[in-house]
Amino acid sequence: MSNHQQPHRDVTSFTDALAAVPETANRHLLLGNGFSRALREDIFSYNRLLERADFAGLSPAARVAFERLGTADFEVVMRALRNASMLIALYALDNPGLAVRIRRDADGLRDVLVATIASSHPQRPADIAPEAYTHCRGFLAKFSTVYTLNYDLLLYWAIMQLELEPPLNFDDGFRTPEGGDADYVTWELERASTQSVFYLHGGMHIIDAGTEIQKLTWVNTGVALIDQIREALLSGRYPLFVAEGESTQKLTRIKHSDILSYAYRSFSQLSGALFVYGHSMAPTDQHIARAIEMNQVSQLFVGLHGDTTSGGNRGIIQRAEGIAQARPASHPLDVRFFSADSAHIWGG
Repeated sequence: MSNHQQPHRDVTSFTDALAAVPETANRHLLLGNGFSRALREDIFSYNRLLERADFAGLSPAARVAFERLGTADFEVVMRALRNASMLIALYALDNPGLAVRIRRDADGLRDVLVATIASSHPQRPADIAPEAYTHCRGFLAKFSTVYTLNYDLLLYWAIMQLELEPPLNFDDGFRTPEGGDADYVTWELERASTQSVFYLHGGMHIIDAGTEIQKLTWVNTGVALIDQIREALLSGRYPLFVAEGESTQKLTRIKHSDILSYAYRSFSQLSGALFVYGHSMAPTDQHIARAIEMNQVSQLFVGLHGDTTSGGNRGIIQRAEGIAQARPASHPLDVRFFSADSAHIWGG
């Protein structure tokens, strides 16, 4: 067993992990759901989202599927239902409607997840203490680029607290539409060359309007973002959201969106050091692991939350080291682990 498989001996502090990166190297950050849960576990944990979800538009079995599979993870259930629909289509030729119903529930769970996050989300930026934002901004300031897999508004809110220290110089690529002022801003490939914040799986405040990608803003409307998002959902305008259950399906959806494919290409071409916070590298996000295998980062620092010897953390360690093992010998990857709790990203 390698040293990295002995997490009680190999896990360092976040401060020491930063110190291990040469000053000349670029530091990049990948955020997962743990970033949001570190602030509001009562809202963003999978269990709490499941408790609050409204399954009224789906088959009664869709809710029971979580219990049968022993999980609160929407993507795990979506994946299982899609696999089941394919097998049912083979084994129950006399009942084609069953496969269609299961597939419809799998697709419907994605919309349920979007609506649940929107209904549970903190109402206003002021619901979060300035001290929490200051801690978060201090954490973010240590990186040159940020990639997030989260759909919520917490990262956006933290960056937009311009009156707080430290100053941040991030750019999400959205600009005033070329046609003039509007209630939103737009993303266009030709004007995104300085982008440094990337939403790899979309976001609640990003709308695919067909002819353009729009980002909802408070500045242009005076209407709180969460209210705009809920209004968009009620009117049938869904956010750009990648939650397909299967990694291959996620990648397919990413490739069919200019803004998402641009973000994924950027992530696949990184060099320097990559820090991963709050992401388990689960099989449903295998495309993320594959991108790290392909890119040029030479150091990978992965945060572990809680008991570093737990089964969940051992799984993260195994998957992270698997990425390094998949690298060619000509471009090795140094994988290390740090205590996510020691980063204190929201204070405390």
